Amino acid sequence: MRVADGSFGPVRIEVRIGDIAAQGDVDAVVNAANADLAPGSGVAGAIHRAAGPGLHAECRPLAPIETGQCVLTGGHDLAVAHVIHCLGPVYGRDDPADELLAGCYRGALRLADEQGLASVAFPAISTGVFGYPLRDAAMVALEAVRGVADDLTHVRVVRFVLFEEIGLSVFRDALRRLTAG
Repeated sequence: MRVADGSFGPVRIEVRIGDIAAQGDVDAVVNAANADLAPGSGVAGAIHRAAGPGLHAECRPLAPIETGQCVLTGGHDLAVAHVIHCLGPVYGRDDPADELLAGCYRGALRLADEQGLASVAFPAISTGVFGYPLRDAAMVALEAVRGVADDLTHVRVVRFVLFEEIGLSVFRDALRRLTAG
């Protein structure tokens, strides 16, 4: 497993290649959800398949959600206790995309912190079918985490779980730029 690490204040940042639905050593995983919180493709499909039908049943009354909004459910058949569902922006359609995307990360971390969770694993929200450029998304994500890190009282580990080597490389480089100096 290829890993990169850093920190923003009291929060350790981990960047790795892996399966977001198989992060059993964190308190919550973040689902790059659709507005209906329904199973779909990409991250949402992987999480819903691994969690089983109970996750969709719990999600139904919480939907629809707005772009940038986050909601919390149980983990069901996942190895984690919680799933935080965030609706990221569709690049080129939802504006301001950078603020909406940053809001997903900030909102998920605040929600986790309010629940007393210590660790959260994120995918690269909006970079799949929603078309957000990976390099831009990595900077937005990491800057959002850096911006709230000192305000978090419970969250101490934020993990970014990327699907491919290119994602790891892009997030690792962005993390290095933000932690240098």
